[in-house]
Amino acid sequence: MGEKRGELALLFCLALLPLLSHGADMPLGSTLTPGSNSAAWTSPNSTFSLSFTASPTSPSLFVAAITYAGGVPVWSAGAGAAVDSGGSLRLSSTGDLQLVNGSGAVLWSSNTGGLGVSAAAVQESGNLVLKSATATLWQSFDHPTDTVVMSQNFTSGMNLTSGSYVFAVDKSSGNLTLRWTSSATTVTYFNKGYNTTFTGNKTLSAPTLTMQTNGIVSLTDGQLASPVVVAYSSNYGESGDMMRFVRLDGDGNFRAYSAARGSNTPAEQWSAVADQCQVFGYCGNMGVCSYNGTSPVCGCPSLNFELADASNPRQGCKRKVDLANCPGNSTMLQLDNTQFLTYPPEITTEQFFVGITACRLNCLSGGSCVASTALSDGSGLCFLKVSNFVSAYQSAALPSTSFVKVCFPTQPNPPPSSATAARTTSGLRGWVVAVVVLGVVAGLVLCEWALWWWFCRHSPKYGPASAQYALLEYASGAPVQFSYRELHRSTKGFKEKLGAGGFGAVYRAVLANRTVAAVKQLEGIEQGEKQFRMEVATISSTHHLNLVRLIGFCSEGRHRLLVYEFMKNGSLDAFLFGADANKMAWPARFAVAVGTARGITYLHEECRDCIVHCDIKPENILLDDQFNAKVSDFGLAKLVNPKDHRHRTLTSVRGTRGYLAPEWLANLPITAKSDVYSYGMVLLEIVSGRRNFDVSEDTGRKKFSVWAYEEYEKGNMFGIIDRNLLPLDMAEVERALQVSFWCIQEQPAQRPSMGKVVQMLEGIMDFERPPPPKSSDSFLSTTTGTTGSGVSTSMVSTVASSAAPIAPTTSPNLEQEMALGRSTSARNRERVSRQLLSPQPYMTM
Repeated sequence: MGEKRGELALLFCLALLPLLSHGADMPLGSTLTPGSNSAAWTSPNSTFSLSFTASPTSPSLFVAAITYAGGVPVWSAGAGAAVDSGGSLRLSSTGDLQLVNGSGAVLWSSNTGGLGVSAAAVQESGNLVLKSATATLWQSFDHPTDTVVMSQNFTSGMNLTSGSYVFAVDKSSGNLTLRWTSSATTVTYFNKGYNTTFTGNKTLSAPTLTMQTNGIVSLTDGQLASPVVVAYSSNYGESGDMMRFVRLDGDGNFRAYSAARGSNTPAEQWSAVADQCQVFGYCGNMGVCSYNGTSPVCGCPSLNFELADASNPRQGCKRKVDLANCPGNSTMLQLDNTQFLTYPPEITTEQFFVGITACRLNCLSGGSCVASTALSDGSGLCFLKVSNFVSAYQSAALPSTSFVKVCFPTQPNPPPSSATAARTTSGLRGWVVAVVVLGVVAGLVLCEWALWWWFCRHSPKYGPASAQYALLEYASGAPVQFSYRELHRSTKGFKEKLGAGGFGAVYRAVLANRTVAAVKQLEGIEQGEKQFRMEVATISSTHHLNLVRLIGFCSEGRHRLLVYEFMKNGSLDAFLFGADANKMAWPARFAVAVGTARGITYLHEECRDCIVHCDIKPENILLDDQFNAKVSDFGLAKLVNPKDHRHRTLTSVRGTRGYLAPEWLANLPITAKSDVYSYGMVLLEIVSGRRNFDVSEDTGRKKFSVWAYEEYEKGNMFGIIDRNLLPLDMAEVERALQVSFWCIQEQPAQRPSMGKVVQMLEGIMDFERPPPPKSSDSFLSTTTGTTGSGVSTSMVSTVASSAAPIAPTTSPNLEQEMALGRSTSARNRERVSRQLLSPQPYMTM
């Protein structure tokens, strides 16, 4: 009787399993089997499911895999181990998850038996967990196969595998590495760090790779202040019901994908190896990879070889007659524009410096050498291939000649036959007809879409609704893409102008969700659509309390606009020189000075790439409703001119006279120290309440910074300080004055970094009394020796200590001015100096 009750209970549980499998925990004894009669184990919202699917290599076998809604696999038990129709995936009574073949052999196990596992569950993230009543004891996220999904952390101790290929993250450098492995050797054909700006001088402790929901592949580590961007997906920032993931594919490439819910075909968004033929072993042993248009194809070096598997060219080639069985002598077959791929560790033992003839003969006489490559790129390198597995790449763009050892005589591959050419020509007529038909169909579809766009886009309900939906992206941190029509409507036709600068005018706007914003119309944009979007992505990823936040952008035709958060109290210049000059007390001014310094420090020292502002001035320091300082217009110098801002010349100056560092006029490399000079001038204005380029009888017609230092040396600080600030903290004022004099030193090497400026202002760093800042004309008149363009070599070497030097290129007019500046005429030197100090914008592109 007891045995019958037990059997009835077991039958009841088995009958209940299909109901429990939909998002519920799977108890001990649960089993999955191939076939449509077995219910899948699903996540609560059926986003992911665990079931048996047909093996991609053998349709008669089955793989236990977790798939995204639609059928995209993201994990498999036993790294793709396949079972027959009698196999199963079972959670044993001891808590061990086992993949069992029809014969009863265990092909894979989670090794969790006896650890207290009470149930299994597929989570909404795609993670399969084995758990007790209180804790997770095993999870598939810790044992990835070939895929990493969103919210999954891939650490440096993990591997992704696909056939002979392995992907990993290097523990010390954070580099992405791809390896080809066999029983005899391992070849690392890809080892690249996308994060050298952050990790170049650091040793990481436990780097972790993550695919973010917005399409960014990022790297985090305890040694890094913030996540490092490894790559942007091509559809970065787009939202929707989709899954993003990275995967090591069977062709040895590491790629990022996105898949819409319900689709079993993911879309490629990025690949680590741009040239597929550079993947070692892609075409197998002795295979030659080349391109048929844009697709890689595999072939054999010559007619001395044949495909190892005629149905799969990627399996490589084999000699028709083995070298050991040559009826006569062996010889070297020449392969033009071909290279046998050589990567670590082989490169250390197979690399030699010999000419092309010696490269061929040394391999021919070497018993273990099977092929060789002579590079014609000026390096003089020769690779003698002695390994049992060689992989070749053939392209008309490769400056190399290779040789492969074969039995005499050589039988080169024939050129494309005339018969093939004839067949191609006869097929052109059919292609013409197909193209015409497709063109007509595409035209009809385009007309239908245009009609839909016209009626829906001009609906009064559609525009605001779309903008409000797009603003949801802003909450997630991604920049919102606006249409020009939306911004034209939000600014009321660009009527309410807030101001203008070197990069364009700024207008007040009210967005669809009633948020007040500032819209900047960029002028002089030279970049293309793709590069502009990349720079916008860089600016939008720059977040700091003292930086103005970018909400979104517009890139439509010739229109380039940026949408920023609105600053209620406007810019700092109104509170220093305008009608509100007496409304900001010293504590507020000092807080603005420190906040501005922190914002610039973040741009220089804490971003992925150092961002040189190039136009620090009071007009670009905005104040929110709490009078917190926020730096604006950062990153725009590179947007307007795609050349590296560190090598900007006089023909592309975007700064403002009075705030430009002397190296601008001297046409020397522009570095972060140029921003330090501009900040020093702003700090002097915060203390004095006067424009630094004002020349009056009060200053003896001298440059204000020089006069201010002289008064400071005399002990007359009250002559420098804004009288509206009294009473005030004289210790803070003196510290601010000293910091400003350090920042405006003529020599860039003498100026402190912005990080040290913050420490000096906050009083946590001791510093010496500053030397006198010299006038800018002396910067141009140093006569230690001149370069070919007339710039002082001693000055170039001094500035180059903080930046990579370039060859100065000045316009003829400026060269004449600088020649006059080096003459004995002091009047001409003063004229060049006064040009630097004039308040109008210096020059725009």
